Amino acid sequence: MWDRETAAAAANEWIGRYVRAWQTNDPDDIRSLFTPDAEYRDGPSTTPWIGHDGILAGWLGQKDDPGTWSFEYELTAVDGDIAIIRGRTSYPSSTTKSRQYDNLMVIRLADDGRASSFTDWFVTPDTTGTEG
Repeated sequence: MWDRETAAAAANEWIGRYVRAWQTNDPDDIRSLFTPDAEYRDGPSTTPWIGHDGILAGWLGQKDDPGTWSFEYELTAVDGDIAIIRGRTSYPSSTTKSRQYDNLMVIRLADDGRASSFTDWFVTPDTTGTEG
């Protein structure tokens, strides 16, 4: 069981490595984030990418090119081996118009600091200023 300080440090270190892997799309950077049997969901209801091969195929199959996005984040909560990261992803150089996503990432960390599961809950923020 992780104490709060250790869990927070591990989560912050993990998300930093995640952003680096996102920037490089390097298979070794991606693989180093996850346990061999990890599950990665790119949405809360999607079929998971399982294991290193599945995660690499899914990630690289929809990779973002370096310099086409920005990501701001904060560690919102940790509880044992679960970390919650709140983020905002922006794609300012989109060919049609700027795209943004609010992210809530749920990460289960293994004892070695790699993720055994990852789920990205994301929404497109309402930019109209109206309530529905």
